[in-house]
Amino acid sequence: MGANGLDRRDKQDTGIDKLLNKTGSAYKLVVLASTRAIELGEGAAKLVDTNPDSKVMDIALKEIIEGKITYKRRAKNED
Repeated sequence: MGANGLDRRDKQDTGIDKLLNKTGSAYKLVVLASTRAIELGEGAAKLVDTNPDSKVMDIALKEIIEGKITYKRRAKNED
């Protein structure tokens, strides 16, 4: 808690808040990030600038925050 009684999280969005705002739910975030991390691990091109030693999950999350990766809902009749 800060001196004014507000937690730091009350003053600014945390990284997780930004991620959840991009996807709308924790479930969608996990699926999107893990799918993208697998793609990156298999050699897909990075869509953001990162350190060469960045982990694929960190890269995937940065891509989501920057709006480079999104998802499209399938129609209910699609498999």
